[in-house]
Amino acid sequence: MLLQSLARRINGHSSPETSIKIKLSRADKWRLGLTMFGGKIIGLILVLIAMGFLPAIIMGTSVHAQTTYTAHETSMMNSINTVWTLVAAFLVFGMQPGFVMLEAGFARQRETVNVLLECIFDTCLCGLLFWAFGYAFMFSHGNGFIGYHWFFLSGAPDTYEATGVPVIAHWIFQFAFADTCSTITSGAMIGRTSFRGDILYSIGVTGFIYPIIGHWAWGPDGFLALMGSTGNFWPSIGTGFRDFAGSTVVHTIGGVVSLAGAIVLGPRLGRIFKRDGGGPMPPHNLTIAAVGGFILWFGWYGFNPGSTLSAMDMQGIGRVATNTTLAACAGGMMAMLVALWTGPTKGKFDLGYTTNGFLAGLVAITCPCYWVDPLGAICLGGIAGIVVVYGTYLLEYLRIDDPVGAVPVHGLCGIWGTLSLGFFASGKFGATGPAGADNSSPVAGLFYGGGTTVLKAQLIGSATITIATFAIAFVMMWVIKQLPHPWNLRVEGKGEAGPGGLDVWEHGSSAYPEIPENAEMLLDPKPAIALSKTKIPS
Repeated sequence: MLLQSLARRINGHSSPETSIKIKLSRADKWRLGLTMFGGKIIGLILVLIAMGFLPAIIMGTSVHAQTTYTAHETSMMNSINTVWTLVAAFLVFGMQPGFVMLEAGFARQRETVNVLLECIFDTCLCGLLFWAFGYAFMFSHGNGFIGYHWFFLSGAPDTYEATGVPVIAHWIFQFAFADTCSTITSGAMIGRTSFRGDILYSIGVTGFIYPIIGHWAWGPDGFLALMGSTGNFWPSIGTGFRDFAGSTVVHTIGGVVSLAGAIVLGPRLGRIFKRDGGGPMPPHNLTIAAVGGFILWFGWYGFNPGSTLSAMDMQGIGRVATNTTLAACAGGMMAMLVALWTGPTKGKFDLGYTTNGFLAGLVAITCPCYWVDPLGAICLGGIAGIVVVYGTYLLEYLRIDDPVGAVPVHGLCGIWGTLSLGFFASGKFGATGPAGADNSSPVAGLFYGGGTTVLKAQLIGSATITIATFAIAFVMMWVIKQLPHPWNLRVEGKGEAGPGGLDVWEHGSSAYPEIPENAEMLLDPKPAIALSKTKIPS
C-alpha cells in the first residue's frame, strides 16, 4: 500500500524534479527507508547462509554426505556402482586372452597348444569352484582365517557388505581376479607339466589356496585386514594390512605358487642355464607375446580402478587409472634400460624384458594405486622394472626354469608393490566408498612424513602370505609329483622330448601343423644339442 500510494503521487506530477521533491517531503519516507533497509538485511543473511551450506551440499562433505541421500538417490548410486563393477569385471576377464598370448608367445612351438588349453581349462574350472565354495571361503563371514557361509552362493545377502553392490555382481568381479591368480601359476611351469597334473594343482590353487589365504587380507573378518585394531591380531601396530587391488592377494600368491611348482618340477629337458654355458630357450613368437602384454595392460584398467567398486569416487578412479598408467610406463622404460646395460644381449634393446618390465610396473602399482600420487607411482614402477630384470637373473643363477618370468613379474614385484605403500603413500587419501571418498584418515608412508607404521604392517602382511603360500604350495606340488603316471605333476619324459612335444603327446595336435617341428631350433641350436644328449626318463 505504501508503494502504491507513492506511485500515485509521483505519477501525478510532470517533472522528475517535482516527483523527487514530493518523495522527500512526505513523512512516510521513514517507513519506506526502514522497509528497504530491512529487506537488504534479510537478503544479506540469506546470502551468508547460502555461502555456508551450498558448498557442503554440492561437494557432498561429511556433514551432509551420509544424511541427505533419499532412498531413490541411494538406489541410483548403487545402480551406477553396480554397472561400474560389472564393466570392470569384464575388463579383468579380458586379461585372459592377454595371458594366453603372453605365455604362448614366450613358450616354445612344441608346447603352445598345451599352454592354450591349460589357460582355457583353468578359467572353466575356476568359475565352477569359485561359485561352489571359493567365494564363500574368501568373502563370507567366518573367522580370521576362513569364511564358512554362502556356499554355492546360497543364503548370501542382496548386497555385499556396505558397498551397495549386489553379491552376484561382486562374485563376477572376484571370479575374474581368482582366474587371474590361477593363470599366473601355469606360466612358470610351461613345457613339462602333465595336463592331469595341471588339473590337480589348479583345483588346489583356485579352490583352496587363493580363497583361503585371500580371506586373511580381503575377507570381512580376515586377521590381516583387522590387524592393529583392539582385540585383533597385533593390536600394538595400530593399523591394518592394505592391498587395494591385489599385489599380494592375486599376484604374490600366483607368483609364489609358480615358484614352488617350478622348483618341484625342475627345468625342461635340454634347458642349459647361464652358469653352465647356456641361456634361456628362445620364445617362439615374440609378436603375440608383446600383443598379449598390451591386452593385459588394457585389462588392468578394470583391475585397479574397478577395485573401488564405486563410480561415485570420481577422483579416486581417475587417480588410480593415472597411477596405473605411469607405473607401467616407468617399469617398461627402466627394464629396457637395465637389460640394455646388463642383459645377456648387452647393447641391444630387448623386447622380452621390456614387456615384462611394464607388466612388473602394473603388478607393483596394484596394491598402492589408491594412496600414492603420480610421482610416487613413477618411482615405484621404475623400481619394479629393475626388480624384474635382476629377479630374472637370480632365477637363472639358481637354475630355476621360468619360461615367461612369472616369478619375478608377479611374485617379486608383487612383494615390492605391497611394501612400496609404506614408502610412497602420499598422506592425502583415505578410503573409497559407495557415495565417494572418505579422506578423513589419510594413509601416509615413510617418504611423506608418515613414519614406519604402514611399512611395518605391509611387511607383516606380505611376509605372512608369502611364506604360508610357498609352504602350502610346495607340499601340494610335491605330493602331486609322487602320484603315478599319468597323474604325476611332470609329464613322462618321452612325452616331453618326443616328436611334437607336449602338444602332440597330451593333445594330439600342433599349433602350427604346416611348420616343421624343428624350425625353432634354427634360432638357437644349443637346446636341441643338449636335448639329443639327454637321457629321457621312462
